[in-house]
Amino acid sequence: CHHLSPKYVSYELRKACEFLGLVIFSEISAREETEDYDYRMKLTYIQSALIDYMSQEENFIDGLIKQEPNLLDLTSAQGAAVCFGSNCTVIGETPNQEDLNFLLQWLKINVNEEVFATDSLPSIYPDAEKFKDVASGLLAIPISKRNYVLWFRPEVIQTVNWGGDPAKAFEATHSEGTVHLSPRKSFELWKQTVQLQSLPWKQVEIKAALELRKAIVNIVLRQADELAQLAQDLERSNAELKKFAYVASHDLQEPLNQVANYVQLLEMRYEQELDEDAKDFIGFAVEGVSLMQTLIDDVLAYSKVDLKGIEFELTEVETALERALANLGRRISESEAVITNDPLPTVMADSTQLMQLFQNLIGNAIKFRSQQPPEIHVGAQRLEDAWLFSVRDNGIGIEPQFSDRIFVIFQRLHTRDEYPGTGMGLAICKKIVECHRGRIWVDSELGEGATFYFTIPVGRRERELRNGRKTHNNLFSRGQ
Repeated sequence: CHHLSPKYVSYELRKACEFLGLVIFSEISAREETEDYDYRMKLTYIQSALIDYMSQEENFIDGLIKQEPNLLDLTSAQGAAVCFGSNCTVIGETPNQEDLNFLLQWLKINVNEEVFATDSLPSIYPDAEKFKDVASGLLAIPISKRNYVLWFRPEVIQTVNWGGDPAKAFEATHSEGTVHLSPRKSFELWKQTVQLQSLPWKQVEIKAALELRKAIVNIVLRQADELAQLAQDLERSNAELKKFAYVASHDLQEPLNQVANYVQLLEMRYEQELDEDAKDFIGFAVEGVSLMQTLIDDVLAYSKVDLKGIEFELTEVETALERALANLGRRISESEAVITNDPLPTVMADSTQLMQLFQNLIGNAIKFRSQQPPEIHVGAQRLEDAWLFSVRDNGIGIEPQFSDRIFVIFQRLHTRDEYPGTGMGLAICKKIVECHRGRIWVDSELGEGATFYFTIPVGRRERELRNGRKTHNNLFSRGQ
């Protein structure tokens, strides 16, 4: 090839070379196809196994990670991650969680294909160079815009031997004023080291990943349908239970009233014939009936909180508070309670439920008072997307470990002899607040009073009527 004169090749020799080339090409293609077929059959088996595992597990991710064969076997990867939201479940050698989060953000912005494959991730995502030892190669399938399955391959440093510099295809020589182009020195060894690359992903592996994506999407959609159906069944069951509780509680009132009336009638008619023990027994029976009626009233109140759809309307919180205080007027007077409040806003709420909420919280503050007369303050603070209300008292307080328990239905921290009640007041409060899409909690120490907080989200139609409003301090004062 370095000779200056041409070399003539006969037609017969050219045809013989062409024939040999076709035979060699056919043989190589047949061997590659056989190898690909065997590998494809192996991946098909692994794919079927993974689909079976996913279908059997409650969490389909466990089927991909915790079984054999697993996600790594599908693509001959050294690491893999199943990322749903910000939570990534990993297997094998992978980047750390922080690097995975940044990689996911990059994928969301830059990748729109059903499958993304590269054997040189650092060349297109420079931050990947710091974890090249585990993820120079990446194969990614998006399940949705936020959810991905990722496979990783480590860097494989390769040394490529060339017959001369491949970037220098020819040499120019000058002789007798003429420029002669000649091939480079073909037999001079030239080495090139290739870094930041992994073994390439085979086409059959990419196809297997795509098939797995379809299976995962189908399973996720099926589980979503099942959850939606369960939610509907649960909602219907809850509605039936609430209706049953309402009807049952309502129907229990009449026989209880009859029991109380007949017991009292018995006492009146045979008063002269009853000794003191008999009168005490009758008193216990009347008290029991009274307690049962109170409990039924609370159950009715609890069941009616969201028995039917409630349409919120613009409600002046101060008006709801005043109604609650009017209902508590006798108890406020007897306890000599001092109740103050901040200027209160207008919110989107159910006025009756809001009144019930304040009535229960302030009623509790009066009930669980210390030796001093109750001092209760109702506060309001505007947050970014909600109003934060507080009811602060100087009562006996609550031990912090019971701060969640007190909101559970029928839970009591004291006996009925110490403090009468049914243990439903705060449960009703919690249900009312949740019905308004808010949350309620308490901040308290034993012996240092308690502050109950609750939030009501700001509605689109909310109007703040604070300018020019009258601030009521000492709305109810001692001795009233």
